[in-house]
Amino acid sequence: MTRTYVVTGSASGIGATTTRILRERGETVIGIDLRDAEVEADLSTAEGRAAAAAKATELAGGTIDAVIACAGISAPIPKTISINYFGVTELLTALLPALAGSEAPRAAVVSSMASLQPNSAEMVEAALAGDEPRALEIAEGLAAQGPMVGYLVYPSSKRALARWVRRSSIAPEWAGAGIPLNAVAPGTVLTPMTADLLATPEGAAMVDGAVPMPLNYHQPPESIAHLLIWLTSVENTHMAGQVIYDDGGADATLRGDDIWSWADQS
Repeated sequence: MTRTYVVTGSASGIGATTTRILRERGETVIGIDLRDAEVEADLSTAEGRAAAAAKATELAGGTIDAVIACAGISAPIPKTISINYFGVTELLTALLPALAGSEAPRAAVVSSMASLQPNSAEMVEAALAGDEPRALEIAEGLAAQGPMVGYLVYPSSKRALARWVRRSSIAPEWAGAGIPLNAVAPGTVLTPMTADLLATPEGAAMVDGAVPMPLNYHQPPESIAHLLIWLTSVENTHMAGQVIYDDGGADATLRGDDIWSWADQS
């Protein structure tokens, strides 16, 4: 049976690849992006998110089977927290009524292994509290100190998103409604967003220092798209709140095997 997907960031990168694969499989895809999509909207604003959700729901005939949120940027600017966090969480929340009408509703978002990097705890907490003005204020303060400090906005946005997925996935609106909600955290993906950074030996060395990938090195967008598609397929019935590091071994390299100590007796 054909399923109806909503894919954000559908015009480029992981979102475009995911959209292509789904359509090749005969699925119906409603893309959301700034341009070249069925729904053209700016997810950096509350108005854009609301309009996108309303239009996507209309195009889907009121029922959406799955949402895959790929839209995001990594720039050291305040807008990064708006798009990467609020542009995902508010849109998904607005689409919940349409998902509830599906016999097998699913949702997956793109996080990042950058969620493991240094971040602004204050910004993360503001985001989780739903306080976008405060999160933007903090981001503006970081960005004003230059791109090196401003970069903190990106890992902060992805840390907040990963934590939101963990929290929300087991809530009545998601698990209680039978909707698996999960995240995929890529390593260094070969997309237009990373092309300039990887174009020089110096840039590649900097990226590889932060994101070591012993398995198969830098990854094509297909490696993420296929996982996102499985997470939103009818076969996924019980996976909830997982941040899956599909990153060539970066997480295992950086964190090692000590990820269970929270449960150990002191």
